Amino acid sequence: MTDTASSPTLVASTTGLATSTVSPREERVGMLLVFLSALMWSFGGTIARFISAGDSWTVIFWRSVWAAAFLLCFMVWRDGWRGMVKSFQDMGLPGIAVGFCFAIASTSFVVALAYTTVANILLMQAGVPLLAALFAWALFRERVTVATWMAIAAVIAGVAIMVSESLDGAVSPIGDGLALLIAFMFSIATVITRRFSSVRMTPATCLGTILAAGLAASQASTFMVSAGDMGFLFVFGVVNLGLGLAFFATGARLIPAAIAALLGTFEPILGPIWVWLIHSEVPSGRTMVGGAVVVTALLVHIGLEFKRQARPQRAGVTGVPSPN
Repeated sequence: MTDTASSPTLVASTTGLATSTVSPREERVGMLLVFLSALMWSFGGTIARFISAGDSWTVIFWRSVWAAAFLLCFMVWRDGWRGMVKSFQDMGLPGIAVGFCFAIASTSFVVALAYTTVANILLMQAGVPLLAALFAWALFRERVTVATWMAIAAVIAGVAIMVSESLDGAVSPIGDGLALLIAFMFSIATVITRRFSSVRMTPATCLGTILAAGLAASQASTFMVSAGDMGFLFVFGVVNLGLGLAFFATGARLIPAAIAALLGTFEPILGPIWVWLIHSEVPSGRTMVGGAVVVTALLVHIGLEFKRQARPQRAGVTGVPSPN
């Protein structure tokens, strides 16, 4: 990796744009935007706990509608009407697949909140980058280092500790199952995005919110909510989901993937803290132990990966063609 303190960094785009030279200032802006995306997402459980609507499908519908409306306005502001339409046309089957993954994940998140704690859901999501590495190896035989395998094993152990509460009835197995489904869907979306790097993520995530709204509309018992709930649903959809996705899609293209993943860990770290402080929802002992294992494994792995990427490349060893 080029020394970002003294020269521009060449970063591969994660939104389908051509690879471009990024200045140190732009990289710092990218880091800020990705951190803000994790911060926005970390408030999801806290916001949801303020909503009194009894039907989870009603919550999913309005959250998805507000998020879709925000993302559509964001793309029109960024690309214009023609650019927005073209971005949907160009995403193809990979974008549709990613959209389905986000639709399932965002839907499962709201339903899971009715069965388990915010900590259980978010801390299981902390292992998404490592699960993605596992899926990439299984599906496409992408190389996985020994350190990554060890981190994957640690994440599986941490999740097993958390899920063990559902075996003795302490936590609903439905809630834990949905939390795992969220992690799997995000992992699959990550692998697809990595495999088809030309796909822009913003229209794909917008499609996911539209699909989630359509599914919820077919299942909701009512669309009527109180004025107070509608206010929280607006924040839930626009700020937590829509703005978080916009921040990430804009900032992730400006920084190395290892830094983006590291900054993304603020979501599962901060999320349970907000719910604990605001709603007094204290994580159980097993959740805290298992979550600590998952987050520690992820932070150590990303730190080692970032250190590896920062080492000077050697011809014929680290991917640089040998002069011979």
